[in-house]
Amino acid sequence: MKEPFLSAVPVIKRLESAGYEAYFVGGSVRDYLLGNKISDVDIATSATPDEVKAIFPKTVDIGIQHGTVLVLLKNNSYEITTFRTEGEYQDFRRPKEVSFIRNLNEDLMRRDFTMNAIAMDANGSIIDPFDGQTAIKERVIRTVGSPEERFREDALRMMRAVRFVSQLSFHIAGETLLALKKDAHLLDKIAVERKRAEFEKLLSGGNRKKAFRILLETQVFEYLPGLKKQELKIEKLLSYLCDSLNKKEMWALLLYCLELNQQDSEAFLRNWRLPVKEMKEIQDILLYAKQRLIKDWSRYDLYTAGSETIQSAEKLYLVLKGINDFDSVKYWLNTYDHLPIKQRSELAVTGSDIMAWREQAGGPWLKELLTRIEHAVLQDEVVNEKEKIKEWLKACSQKSEKNC
Repeated sequence: MKEPFLSAVPVIKRLESAGYEAYFVGGSVRDYLLGNKISDVDIATSATPDEVKAIFPKTVDIGIQHGTVLVLLKNNSYEITTFRTEGEYQDFRRPKEVSFIRNLNEDLMRRDFTMNAIAMDANGSIIDPFDGQTAIKERVIRTVGSPEERFREDALRMMRAVRFVSQLSFHIAGETLLALKKDAHLLDKIAVERKRAEFEKLLSGGNRKKAFRILLETQVFEYLPGLKKQELKIEKLLSYLCDSLNKKEMWALLLYCLELNQQDSEAFLRNWRLPVKEMKEIQDILLYAKQRLIKDWSRYDLYTAGSETIQSAEKLYLVLKGINDFDSVKYWLNTYDHLPIKQRSELAVTGSDIMAWREQAGGPWLKELLTRIEHAVLQDEVVNEKEKIKEWLKACSQKSEKNC
């Protein structure tokens, strides 16, 4: 056993000392068996939420109606969930009622896939009633029990199955894949935010192209925002070597393949309920990548884009061009690093300076002139010093500013 399990063992021991069962469960156990990095652990227990709160002095009710209590211990936090069964599901997404139980196997039985229905005790012993270890060994995604039942309980499990293909490079078992095809339409019942969370994990996975193929094969894409009847354009995405791209860059690549204009791109991302800041970042990546397809970066483009967008847009450009050499990313970032200014606030003059020199009130002319000064400084036509810029402006006014 290793971290973060070791730090969490005292939590399990304390529950056991109080007379209850407690185990590590879910994705952390799966990732431990795979040898993957583990970010945090989840604990399941026979203790009810009230019993958990009686044992630990510092807790937070984060999902107590579903049996989950957050325990704060030694500068760490742990989600502890009571063993439970779930009643009939409504709207193909949530159970009508949750019942707390004292039996681990019954709790594991309600989980989505066999690889996620494994528990581990404080000593590192594995409890695996549904042969999840074999699924992990065979790298297969198989539901616990009937796939149709699992998907009709919570249709989001279909997106999770495809997401795991991308993240883990597993394949979906035959009967599970058939049920996915049959029940894909149930995803219409699922909130966009929940679908987006799974889709973004898919975009970030190492086997994303295989996952996209499954989205196409099963028709799942038809029930995702903005992708209905876009099969050919999604297939275009599969023609690119895009494994190097991060989540935002993948969103930008998808927009490129969908051939959307600026306004439609914004509407597409809004339909996915993306935060406004992320929407702007994704659109900027695509904008500069498209410009890069036409010409090299200008100093002004580098200046307006900034280092993060430069890196992402150049990576996307290289993918679109089928270039597998990323030296140009370093080159343009280095060029950016040596620009005389990185933002307008670094200019040695302000709008107030210029208005005072011109003895003229502000207006559109001022913004235009500041932009011309930025260009001049970036192109080394004038040194970024107040007096030098003042002299340059005076010379410009004498020979017509349009020629400066």
